[in-house]
Amino acid sequence: MRMRPERSAVLFDIDGTLIDSTAVVEHVWSRVAAAFGVPREPVLAVCHGKRDADVAAEFFPEPVRAEVLAEVARLELAAADAVVAVPGAANVLGQLDPRRWAAVTSGGRELMTGRLRAAGLPLPCTLICAEDVSRGKPDPEGYLAAARELVVEPADCVVVEDSPPGVAAGVAAGALVAAVTTTHPREALGGAHVVLPELSAVLGLL
Repeated sequence: MRMRPERSAVLFDIDGTLIDSTAVVEHVWSRVAAAFGVPREPVLAVCHGKRDADVAAEFFPEPVRAEVLAEVARLELAAADAVVAVPGAANVLGQLDPRRWAAVTSGGRELMTGRLRAAGLPLPCTLICAEDVSRGKPDPEGYLAAARELVVEPADCVVVEDSPPGVAAGVAAGALVAAVTTTHPREALGGAHVVLPELSAVLGLL
């Protein structure tokens, strides 16, 4: 498939966009919140699309954050294979030039590569993970880094996201942002330039 020149690359989020990991993410954070005496509902409201370190900093006191992150990492890695691909993900990626798409995730590299493999999806040539940036979503750092690695301008990219922090990051990077309603309702994704009912619809933007 050929892209129009003005949209020369696609930058995908992973969790909730390419992979259905919602149940796993919410189970892990629910267990950790309960273990450390923190109400689960506020944590679950923001944990999608943010780095674990940023969630921990928002809800857990500094003395226990390292322990919180270690427990989150342990539980997430233990359940890395308990995910499936979002419907249409394999078809969409299969139609793209591997040199013209990247993934930008708030998760760690070991966890994200494990989830992609478990879901039967290809590993991107360009993968920007939590440890590759100093500021996570909604900061645009990750998307700007991916555009640089692909040697394209951010304005020439389509960012595909499922969460408000991710949408904000893509917009701040200067890309065209397409949101899919896999983890959040349409009204929560109002910052996106276009909201898609399913991932396959992104092909119509290229």
